[in-house]
Amino acid sequence: MKASRGRWTSAIKNFSGSLPLQVKLILSFVLVIFIPVLLFAWYAWSGVSSRSIQELTKKNESILDIEKTNIQNNVEVMEWTAQLALSNREMNDYLELQEEMDTAWLLDFKNKTYTGFQYFLFNNPRIANVRLFTSNPNVHEFWPVVLNESRIREKPWYDTVMGQKGIVWWEIQLGREILKGASTVEEIKVPHMSLLREFTYADGTHNGIMEVSMEVRHFFTKTFSTVQDPSSQLIVVSRDGSVYTDSSAAIFLETSAEQLMAELQLTGEERNGISRFEMDGHSYMAIQTFMPRLGVHLVNLVGLDDTLADIQRTRNLFIVIIVVLMAVLSLLSYFMHSIILKRLRILRDSMKKVRGGDFHVDVQVRGNDEVGELAHHYRQLLKKINELIVEQVNRQAAGKEAELRSLKNQIDSHFLYNTLENLKMLAEIEGQYTISDALTSLGGMMRYSLQWTRGHVRLRDEVQHIQNYIAIMNIRYDGKLELRLDIAPECYDQEVLKMSLQPLVENAVKHGMNDLDAESGKLTITIGAFVRLEECVIEVTDNGCGIPEERLRLLSGMLRMEETDYQELRSHAETRRSEGSGIGLRNVDHRLVMSYGREYGLRMESVEGSYTRIAMTLPHLIRTGGDTR
Repeated sequence: MKASRGRWTSAIKNFSGSLPLQVKLILSFVLVIFIPVLLFAWYAWSGVSSRSIQELTKKNESILDIEKTNIQNNVEVMEWTAQLALSNREMNDYLELQEEMDTAWLLDFKNKTYTGFQYFLFNNPRIANVRLFTSNPNVHEFWPVVLNESRIREKPWYDTVMGQKGIVWWEIQLGREILKGASTVEEIKVPHMSLLREFTYADGTHNGIMEVSMEVRHFFTKTFSTVQDPSSQLIVVSRDGSVYTDSSAAIFLETSAEQLMAELQLTGEERNGISRFEMDGHSYMAIQTFMPRLGVHLVNLVGLDDTLADIQRTRNLFIVIIVVLMAVLSLLSYFMHSIILKRLRILRDSMKKVRGGDFHVDVQVRGNDEVGELAHHYRQLLKKINELIVEQVNRQAAGKEAELRSLKNQIDSHFLYNTLENLKMLAEIEGQYTISDALTSLGGMMRYSLQWTRGHVRLRDEVQHIQNYIAIMNIRYDGKLELRLDIAPECYDQEVLKMSLQPLVENAVKHGMNDLDAESGKLTITIGAFVRLEECVIEVTDNGCGIPEERLRLLSGMLRMEETDYQELRSHAETRRSEGSGIGLRNVDHRLVMSYGREYGLRMESVEGSYTRIAMTLPHLIRTGGDTR
């Protein structure tokens, strides 16, 4: 898997590397613009789509809420009418007659009490009927208000109303056959919403059932309204699943309300519920609520085809705008990059000429932008290359001259060595053995210092050089110098920097002999070396008068002091010749740091009147011949 991913990555890098710079710039420019534009378009289109659906949902929820308010108003009207009917004292007295009245009394009741009662109840034009179905055998029927209860005992809702014990029951009825042969075709087909309630005698026994009816088209006002949005329609679904709505609405032209309601899953939630479904290639949204008091579902069915078509047109418009925008941006990018890259092509052509060996190319590119700055530095580079060529030619000539001078120096050094050898032989012939030994030491020092073929030597070679130095200095100081060696055997082949011990020993001789009392004896200089972990420590110790503490801190700080601060201290030290400037020790420490790192170098310690010790820390490296291991 990793190998396959690596091959794909390599292939993509190779392909992108082979594309011209202009194509890369255009692609990057297009991507940089296209991705934000695409994200913005997607966000904007999603927002438009979401807002359209939200606005449509909010609008139709408002229609549903208005219809619920209208229904509540009609419920209150019908309940108020029922309350008026049951609270009329004269009508209650008639319904509770204990004996059958004569015709004259009945006519007087009809002309006075019943007519006023009927007029008062029917002053609201939306009330279709108010009927009192009584079981009292002493009551005569006065159509269409006072009727015998036997007319409704076969109704499907009769037992339910009786079981309510005086609580209102709401029922949607299709037929109005109350009086045989008296109903019309229109009355049978027009559905009514009926308020049904049992009423009783004063002692609480059953007397009859009251019915207050209102036509469904008046009870559900907006459901049957012709001013609704043609893309939506309110639907009422009764307890038994019957559907009541305006069947001529535009939303039902292809699919009936019954078919659509069969597809919708009705819920028992009183709060508004929203769901979407598709049927016969059309999309719908249903906003529904359940009214438990009436036992009906109220559904606002919304056709989404027009809304989704508008969203689709908006999306297509966004796509067209993005495509046009990308085309225009690509063309602008192409022309802009062509202008910019023209000067880069000039630089490329000049570089080809330089690669062919022509270093006198004049780059005709000017300006203060990045390309102009690049051309300026390129011209400076060519100028520097020409200067380096001239310098190299001069260096080669100087190298030849140096070789001749070196050959001459070799001749001169051989002459000196031969002269020293002749003087040594002459001193031995004359019996001047001290002079002979001094000339031998001087010759060794000259060979060691003049033959500088490498910068690193073995510790034994450096110690031999120091022994020659001490031998010569003893002639000057009448043998008052003593050199002691305390070197571990494994340290003799330790790698050290050439001429790194001599400055340390010179400091010991210079300051130790100056402060040494003529009668106090000899100055003893001890060179010790030992291995500590992965390091080799070389110590040069003298038994001189030591260094004052303040002077010791100053010298220790000067070892790795910044150059400007050191030069300032050195200028002050030169005014006092009795105090050294520490330049020899500083140079040795810098050579050690450059060769081995900052963790290696010199460390000084001294006790005034007792001793002075300088410790050199090196990595433990064994040198055999010319190699280090």
